[in-house]
This record gives sequence, structure tokens and C-alpha cells, in this order.
Amino acid sequence: MEYYVENKNMNNKFKVLFVYPNVPGSTLVPVNIPILSAVLKENDIDVELFDTTGYDPGDIRNFEKDKEYLLQVKPFEQGKLIYGDRVYEDFASMVNTYKPNLIAVTVVEDTIDYALRLIERVKDYDCPVVVGGVGATFNFVQIFKESKYDIIICIGEGEKSLIQLINSYTKSGGCIDVTIPNLRFKIGKNEVLYGGGKYNELVDLNTLPFPDFSIFPDSRITRVMHGKKFRMLQVEVDRGCPFACTYCCAPALKGMYGQGYYRQKSRERLIQEMTYLSKTYKPDYFDFGSETFLARRDIFDLLQSYACWINIPFWCQGRPETITEDKVKALKAAGCADFQMGIEHGNAGFRREYLNRKDTNTQILEACELLEKYKIPYSVNNIIGWPEETRELVFDTIELNRKINPKTMNCYMMAPYKGTAIRKQLEEEGLIEVDAKCNQLLGGADIKYKYLSKQEFLGLQRCFPLYAKFEKYWWDSIERAEKFDYIGNRIFDGLRNEYIERYYA
Repeated sequence: MEYYVENKNMNNKFKVLFVYPNVPGSTLVPVNIPILSAVLKENDIDVELFDTTGYDPGDIRNFEKDKEYLLQVKPFEQGKLIYGDRVYEDFASMVNTYKPNLIAVTVVEDTIDYALRLIERVKDYDCPVVVGGVGATFNFVQIFKESKYDIIICIGEGEKSLIQLINSYTKSGGCIDVTIPNLRFKIGKNEVLYGGGKYNELVDLNTLPFPDFSIFPDSRITRVMHGKKFRMLQVEVDRGCPFACTYCCAPALKGMYGQGYYRQKSRERLIQEMTYLSKTYKPDYFDFGSETFLARRDIFDLLQSYACWINIPFWCQGRPETITEDKVKALKAAGCADFQMGIEHGNAGFRREYLNRKDTNTQILEACELLEKYKIPYSVNNIIGWPEETRELVFDTIELNRKINPKTMNCYMMAPYKGTAIRKQLEEEGLIEVDAKCNQLLGGADIKYKYLSKQEFLGLQRCFPLYAKFEKYWWDSIERAEKFDYIGNRIFDGLRNEYIERYYA
């Protein structure tokens, strides 16, 4: 069976328009689109990009400015987003001008609605639309249900499937084989056609072309973090994760593909890639895209080679149980400028039972002490808003944060994204509707909490850094600032200014 889309531009070089429906002002350039762009260009396919980062459509939260308000990043001047609010009009104009043969959209769960609104603006343009990314992988039923037009979903990795789709389309004059692995199809208002139900073999990360960051404007490589501007490139160090946290989709991807899903790029390939990227794009920093960077067996050899051949400051993240003094020494010698670590919860028993995190509070504290000893700035992530969580359990996390000295401490609401173990559990227990959506990491989702209301959790979230850093004689005032009323807001504003003067001046 075939999926047919007539296209009048088939006689020219095949053109793909990537669409990145990003939240306003979130400036880190993702590595997935540059990788796919490089793969397509290697196959003599023309590529363009529509990136929404510089737009403010008015109905999407500005994640970075929300974090600033919540004291999770140093105050910064983002400035007026450069393209204003005409995102839908400009997208339609670009499609009509560029005349792509294929529109390829990448989404996370938070940006699905945004992506569908963009596609709606060009639904009469005659070319297929494929939606991929982790959001599409675990939400394809929702996307099929909510889209008003024919659409293709790429589940899992897209490097091979995208080329197979294009080859099928071009060789047949407009017909696409619906048995291509990883692809799912919706045709008509009600009919859903699934592809062959198979997955392509996993990509060998070492054979991929170097990422093509030129698809983004050069200005996009510059980002603002902690009040400073600098050029940063993300490097895919590995794909997947060997751990199985309940709030992460990595275990589900491993379940789709098997144990081989977690792969690491070789040290030789990474050094070659970063040598190319440093010469081509001249970054001030690299951001190592790895959930568990220090879990690499060759970590010492990699860091030594990096110091010898690259010598550009870098950011990375890791887990407390993978941190040792020898590794921290090696990080410092290689130029680690920022380390991010997940604490997630301050109660070890709760953390083990509900998050499937087996690290101990002692390991967390020792890891932070080592980073402080070697003067590596670090940030920590915390999660509140679990259905079984009490106020006392939230304060276990606060008390643990009071014992450390991170550069910044993030406090996110538990966001049960599709594909995570916690989402499946909540649906089975009737604590969340099947169609319920997450509202970014700061907003969580509509969950039936057992002990606190969502509003109470949000109040604790905005006061989290205050509780964690201020002397305890402030706590009565901080508790009143948890309330989202006139008095509570006024008190929070005053405390927030005091915090900025103390810790961000």
C-alpha cells in the first residue's frame, strides 16, 4: 500500500524544510536538527530551517524568563524577541517562497500544540509533513487525533527513515511506501494507517556526518546564561542512558530497541568532531549532550585528549554516584566550566521508591564537596510535585540543598511525560487523564495529588531557593510568600530582591 501526495516541484533538487517549534527565547541550539541536516546534505538534498525561537506568539510561556523569576538563573536582559509575534504568517510565507518537497517538524511533548498550529497554516500546501522527535515517538496517537490533515510520524531515530521516505517519494513520483520502518501514517479524517511496525537498525553514531549547525543563523549559536552571552555548541556524546529513572523516557526507548539503544561515540570520533566544530563555528564553550557523562569507561582518556587537542571550556552533567575525586580532577584539568547534577529529591527512601534513583544523600553531599573543592561551578536539579509527596518530604529536599553551595538550584514540578514509567503508573492509578498534557518542567501537569494541591506545590516551587539559602528566621515570611495573593506576591517580590542582591549581584 502507498501514501500518495502530488507535488509539482519534483523535477528540481529535493528540498526539505525543517521546522523547530521552540519556546520563546530558549537559545541552546539542539543537536538533532544539525545532525539530520548533515545527513540530508550528504545525500544531495537541499535543506532550510524555520526556527520559532525568536518569536513571541503570546500564548507560550517563556521558559528562561520564568526561571529567572523563580530565581533559578541569574537575572539577564533577553531583550525584545527579534521577530515579534508574526510567527504563523512568516512560516506560511517561508513555505510559499521556499516551496519544499517535504516539511519535517521536530517536537517534544511541550511543543506539539505549537507545531500543529504551524502546520495548520500551510495545510493547503501540496507536500507531505513528517513529525519526529521524542514528543512524536510517545504522542503519535494524540498527534493523529488532533491533526486535521494527513500526516506522517517518525517514531524513534530518524536518520535512516527520513532518507528512505525521500527516496520512496522521489522514485515513485509522489507515492510513499507505508511499510518504511519507524513511520506511521494518518490518511483522511478518521483513518489511521500504521507502517510496517518495525524499526530500522540503530544508527552507528561514529559514522554520522559532523553536525551542520549552519542551518541555524550564526547569531543563534550565541546564547544567554547566568547573565552572560557566549557562543555554545552542543555535542552528542552518546545516545540514551544506562539508568532507568521513572520520570525519563530513556528506559522506554531502550524498551523499543533493546539493550543496544544506549551508545557512546568513540573518543577518536568525538575529538575529530569537536576539532571540526571548533574550527568551523568558533564556539566559546561546548555543551556535552550526555545524561551520564562521567559513566564513560574511557572518561580519563577522553578528558586528557580533549585537554590536548580541543582545550575549549565545556559544560556537562552527571549523576552523584559516578563522581569521584579522580574524575573531578580530570574535569578541572580539561576545562570543565559548569557541571549540572540531579539531586531530584532529598529523601533517599522516597527517591529510591518513586524515582528509581539509588544514590544516597551521602553520595550527593560528597559529590558537591568535590566540585566545590576543585572550584567547578555547578547547578543542581530538584523535582517536587509527586502525587504521594507531603510538605515534610518537600522540606527534606530543601534541607539537603541547604547543605551545599551550587551556583544555581533548579526546582521543577514533576512532569509525567508520555513514555515515562511515572506517566504509566499515574494513568493506571487514575491520578491523571490519558489525554492530560504537561506544561513544561516548571508547570507540571494536572495530577490528582494526595496531600497537597497543585497551587501549594507551585508556591513551594517559587520559594524553594529562598528556603534553601536564607537563614531560618526568614522562614515565616517565606511561608507567607507561598500564597499567590496580593500580600504573598508583595512579600515574595521583596524577598526575591534580597536574594538577587545577596547571590546574584
